[in-house]
Amino acid sequence: MNDDLFLFAGEVSGDLHGEKLLRELYAIKPDLKVRGVGGPKMRALGMDCIMPMEDFQVMGFIDILSSLPKLAKKFKIIKEDILKNPPKGVVTIDYPGFNLRLAKALHRKQSPAKRIHYICPTVWAWGKRRIPKMEQSLDALLTILPFEPDLFSKRKLKTEYVGHPLISRIENHHYDPEWNQTYGIQKEQQILSIFPGSREKELLRNFPTQMKVARQIQKENPDLLIAVSCSDEKFLPLLKKEGENALIIKAEHRYELMRASHFAFATSGTVTLELALHHIPTVVTFAITPLDLFLAQVIFRINLPHYALPNIIYQQELFPELFGPHFTEETLYKKGTEFMMSEYKRSNCIEGCRHLKNHLGKQDASQKAAQTIINTLVS
Repeated sequence: MNDDLFLFAGEVSGDLHGEKLLRELYAIKPDLKVRGVGGPKMRALGMDCIMPMEDFQVMGFIDILSSLPKLAKKFKIIKEDILKNPPKGVVTIDYPGFNLRLAKALHRKQSPAKRIHYICPTVWAWGKRRIPKMEQSLDALLTILPFEPDLFSKRKLKTEYVGHPLISRIENHHYDPEWNQTYGIQKEQQILSIFPGSREKELLRNFPTQMKVARQIQKENPDLLIAVSCSDEKFLPLLKKEGENALIIKAEHRYELMRASHFAFATSGTVTLELALHHIPTVVTFAITPLDLFLAQVIFRINLPHYALPNIIYQQELFPELFGPHFTEETLYKKGTEFMMSEYKRSNCIEGCRHLKNHLGKQDASQKAAQTIINTLVS
């Protein structure tokens, strides 16, 4: 054996989870040797990267299809690296289309490395046909949604709910008491916050409509402040161009903005759960091309009762979600105005957010995941 672990994260959220996981792994075993694929946060902790996470970022079915040749080459390089220099364990984070194929390939090649997947793929969305393959090719599965372990056979696959990483991230966040002064915001001011996404195509597809409707609501409520969260400085020019000189809040203050918001518009993603854990009524949007919608619903048969993460966990509509053709100026205005004007709607939503938080529990996901990984390596 060479390194203790090969760690793979293929997208920004995976890099965030990977950073927390690495910190906890090093806390348990300071001399742990780790190599793999990661983003800037994982690289900053000293992980030996054989290639950067940025090479794997794609969005939407069309992007994925056009990137397949490039991803296939990288898949082969990673597989051969693991087979040539087998670690004690291979830990893959999310990114299921790539990572589950990697686990299957390593299983077929009888790699001695334990195969551990962190963050369960949405088998409840894509159909349960994936489950037997996962039970065969993985040694352990660490889930962050409480209902997921029940989908798997405990005899065939060690499956454990470790908690959701956002719980500890939010609880450990040090809120800046002076943040509002940085932006000239009055403490009692009502804020409509916009979280347009963390990828350029998400921003281009969602933000113009979000902003237009926000201005319409502001026109009817002149004291309302519109504040836009910028997930990355590289998006500043785009937000300034499309945002009509809106107040833009840096990523470092996104939790402060959430906590101060009266309600929010957010592009579907992890940010919607962050807003739910801050008890902020939110309208979730997800603009999708007709071709992507056709591929999702007809070819891949993804037809869910809910698409927004808080609604999936809560198993009913906590946040209104406007998906595909349902995302229009009219529908966003209607749902946004309800949260602006109806105390009944707001109170019901906030109470639901409290129940959701209790349902997720209080355990530190990264800490528990790290300990489970170490235990799996020695079992």
